[in-house]
Amino acid sequence: MHERARIDYVLRKLDWLAAERIWPNGLRYLWTDAFGVVLLVSLHRALGGQRYLDDAEALIASVDAVLARERGYRIGEEADRDGQYFHYLMKWLYALFVIGRYLPDYRERAIAIARDVHGAFCLPGRGVWWKMREDLSGPYPGFGFGAIDAFDAYVTYSLLDPHALADEIADMRRLIMQTALELTIHQDLGIGMMLWLSHFFPHEDWAVLQRTRCLATLDHMWIRRSYFCREPMLPEVKFAFTNYGVAIGLQSVGQHAGRVNRLHRFFEEYRAGDEYDRAAITHVMACSSHFPGDLIMHERDGAAFAPGRSGA
Repeated sequence: MHERARIDYVLRKLDWLAAERIWPNGLRYLWTDAFGVVLLVSLHRALGGQRYLDDAEALIASVDAVLARERGYRIGEEADRDGQYFHYLMKWLYALFVIGRYLPDYRERAIAIARDVHGAFCLPGRGVWWKMREDLSGPYPGFGFGAIDAFDAYVTYSLLDPHALADEIADMRRLIMQTALELTIHQDLGIGMMLWLSHFFPHEDWAVLQRTRCLATLDHMWIRRSYFCREPMLPEVKFAFTNYGVAIGLQSVGQHAGRVNRLHRFFEEYRAGDEYDRAAITHVMACSSHFPGDLIMHERDGAAFAPGRSGA
């Protein structure tokens, strides 16, 4: 699919989402809205004009009004989406980084948020709490350390400002060095996001290792030439939005374009018969997968980003 066709797909999907009051005029959810901000900025970059940049700013204002807390952001607006996920916060900071390339105040805001939440989530030398209480007073009951959260933060902090966040980056680099060698990811969305993270610093040791390992695992998850299953031992379990996350990761590292196209076709027709058929996350991730835009960095973006030491 050529870029113009990808954009037309996204524009049709966004019109439908708005008409159905699913997104962005539905309930707030930080993961979905982070990808949505990047999508809108990507449309601004591709089509010009002010509309999509204004829409991105309006979305950020809505997220701030509904989900922002004294420190950090609540997971979502619905009652059962309380607490804070670290990896959601990192996606939100990435979205602010992307719009910050046009409006620098957002990048400065993201740096301030990173400094504010880092100490609550990160236990240097031990790990990063996957989920915290909403006021960041302590870990959310029943949750431990996240498997790829340190990688997420290392990349996001490095993109935002490797000098202003040097201490925070050093914390995450040490955690990566402790865990990268032993880490094998088995869940589809986690694999997709690790592939995506690896493309920012593709020559660093952790990125080379994890990219190779993730691609090998995906080979065991490709089912009936149509989709990736949830985990290698769950061949019948599939979700559209997580497959779109895998597709974003594959596109970022330039692998398996044929599989990406086939899963796009499959999930255009597939209906799970549950709430995900109309969920904003499904359709915003579909848009992001069909048109990754500023989710993927290119040499033209000046994306050297002061990479870390080769041993990171």
